[in-house]
Amino acid sequence: MSLLWMFLALLILVLIDVPIAVALGAVAVLAMLAASGADVLPNIALLMFDGTTRFPLIAIPLFILAGSIMNASGISRRLVALASALLGFVRGGLAMVTIAASLFFAEISGSAVADVAALGSILVPAMKKQGYPKAFAAAVTSSSATLAVIIPPSIPMILYAVMSGSSVVELFVAGIVPGVLGGLMLMGIAFLLARRGGYAVAQAFQLARLWTAFRQAFWALLLPVVILGGIFGGWVTATEGAGLAVVAAVVIGGLVYRELDLKHLKHSMIEGGLQTAVVMLLVGASALMADYLTEVQAPQRLAEGISGFAHSPWAVLGLLNLFFLIIGLFLHSAAAIILVVPIVMPLVHQAGIDPVHFGLVLTLNLGIGQQTPPVASVLVTACSVARAGIWEVSKVNIWFIAALLAVLILVTYMPFIPMSLVHLIYR
Repeated sequence: MSLLWMFLALLILVLIDVPIAVALGAVAVLAMLAASGADVLPNIALLMFDGTTRFPLIAIPLFILAGSIMNASGISRRLVALASALLGFVRGGLAMVTIAASLFFAEISGSAVADVAALGSILVPAMKKQGYPKAFAAAVTSSSATLAVIIPPSIPMILYAVMSGSSVVELFVAGIVPGVLGGLMLMGIAFLLARRGGYAVAQAFQLARLWTAFRQAFWALLLPVVILGGIFGGWVTATEGAGLAVVAAVVIGGLVYRELDLKHLKHSMIEGGLQTAVVMLLVGASALMADYLTEVQAPQRLAEGISGFAHSPWAVLGLLNLFFLIIGLFLHSAAAIILVVPIVMPLVHQAGIDPVHFGLVLTLNLGIGQQTPPVASVLVTACSVARAGIWEVSKVNIWFIAALLAVLILVTYMPFIPMSLVHLIYR
């Protein structure tokens, strides 16, 4: 089966709402049958099993579970209260609170969808109550949640590291500066829109209130310190850090805050298991596709084709940016990483691009794809929470997407922005 027919078949299945993992697996199996006959069928289960049992992938269900426990045990609520005490006095402050809370939450869950579900249910009603339009509330919540894919720990970065053979820890470090930069840019856009719209100030600044919020959130603030400190300090691997996140969330939520009981823990485990199943089914299906593409040498052919008219690394990055922005319109970030990374990595190496730098570029592209219809998984979740129409929200969200695109351009063509800390610490 030719690569063009495979792509068309996959696109048709996605557009008729077949689950991406099923579509990917079906196309891969048909391609393998067409190329090798029925003798390949016994290997399919083995390929899927091998693809889903790599050690770094264990971090994914653990970080998802940690995020679910945070939401169920009051940790998220305390982080929101602290951010509100810090920024609530600024015009558009409640929108900035949402962005700041996303920065905190991203450092523990690593999932943009989890970010929207956890924080949106708290902050979107609060913004609407303060007089913010629901489209603005949904846009802020959605775009700020995208920071979860570039601020460590990041589930898409873990997937990329596995697929590309890169260092998970170096990717985490490389995401720190772009994540903070993106947060500041989003806050700037929120302030300008709030000023133009005349949105109310949430509350006056009170030092006593800030101190109270800090005391209540103190143990929650220790979570990213313990997790990221252990990973960056070399005490634990990223996978072990994910396990540490679960243990810390259980201890803080259950023993310190005393809001996590067995009922909430069971609910969190079921929710985390369902989200994990979706991701791991994608990983298993992608293993089939990767095996077929390797057999037909598709990555090498693509590398040769692009390198024929794009000789410099900057031209290659520009073409890949355009390619990934288009892919992000139709595929979830996990599916896009799993499907495309094995294809483009030979080109990345041939062009002399640092795989860690490229990982940040790819992750940012796919994060923007979470905001652009028709798929736009994070945007759809935010619209559902705010009960707003997707196109209504997109008209506001375009300003926040512009800020994310600015970060993407800076990260692409000024590699010292993501790589400075990596070189300082590890190279």
